[in-house]
Amino acid sequence: MREVTVAVVQMNTALAEPEANLAKMLDFIRRISTEQNVDLIVFPELATTGYECGVRFTHLAQRVPGPSTNLIGQRASEHGVHVVFGLPTKERVESILFNAAVLLGPEGDVITHYRKIHLRGEEQMLFRPGFRLEPAETDFGMVGIQIGWDLFFPEGVRSLCLEGAEIIVVCAAWTSERAEEWRTFLSARAAENACFVCAANRVGEEPATTFAGESMIIGPRGQVIVDLDESTEGYILAKLSLDEVRRLREETQVFQTRQPLSYRALVRRY
Repeated sequence: MREVTVAVVQMNTALAEPEANLAKMLDFIRRISTEQNVDLIVFPELATTGYECGVRFTHLAQRVPGPSTNLIGQRASEHGVHVVFGLPTKERVESILFNAAVLLGPEGDVITHYRKIHLRGEEQMLFRPGFRLEPAETDFGMVGIQIGWDLFFPEGVRSLCLEGAEIIVVCAAWTSERAEEWRTFLSARAAENACFVCAANRVGEEPATTFAGESMIIGPRGQVIVDLDESTEGYILAKLSLDEVRRLREETQVFQTRQPLSYRALVRRY
C-alpha cells in the first residue's frame, strides 16, 4: 500500500518581512515533524514575503537555490520531510521575477521549481508567467504544483495528472471575497482528475486584501477530508492512500475516455 502523510499549513504572513516569515515556517516544520510522522509539509503562496509587496519584490526575490531554499532545506533535512512553499524568485537578470513555489526533498535538495502560469491583476505587472507543467517524482509518488489563480484554469491540473501526478499541491493567497470559488475549484480539480489536492491558503490582511484561509485536503472523489476555518493559523494533516487514486482512475477511465480531437478550441489563444 502506497501511503503518504501530508500536513498543510495555514499562516498569516508578515508583509515584506522575510526573516520573520522564515522563522515562523521553520517553527512550523519543527513542530509538525515533532508532533507527527509526516512526509510532506505545504505552505501558502509567497509565504516568505506576503502578497502586496509591489516593486519591493525586486529586492525580495531570490534565486533558486538561494538563501530561503537553503534555510528551509536545512530544516527539512533535519526532520527528513518534503516541503513545498511559495516565494518570489528571479533569474540572473534582476528585473525578471516570478511568483513561484519550490518542492524540497528530505535531504534539503530542490526537487522542482514551479513558476505560476496564470497571473491575476497587478501580478501581471510584477511577474513574468511561467510555462512548464511538469510533475515531480518523489519517494512516495508524483506531485504537481499549482499556485493561487492557476486553480481557475482546469487545464493546468489536468495536464499535470495526464503526466502522472497523483497529488496536486496548491500554494495560495486566495481572497475572502472569492472564497466560494476556492472551495468549488478545489473539489472540482480533485474529482475531475481522480487525484488528491492539498491546498494551503493564507490568512490575515494586507492593505487592500483579506485572505480566505479555508486550507483543506481533498480526496479523489472531490470530498473534503480535513479543513481549517477562515481565520485559524495552524495546520491540518491527513494520511492519503495513493492506491485509491489508481483504483479510481481505472474504475472511471477518466483519462482513457477523453476525446482530445473535440477539444481543439482549448489550445487556441483566443
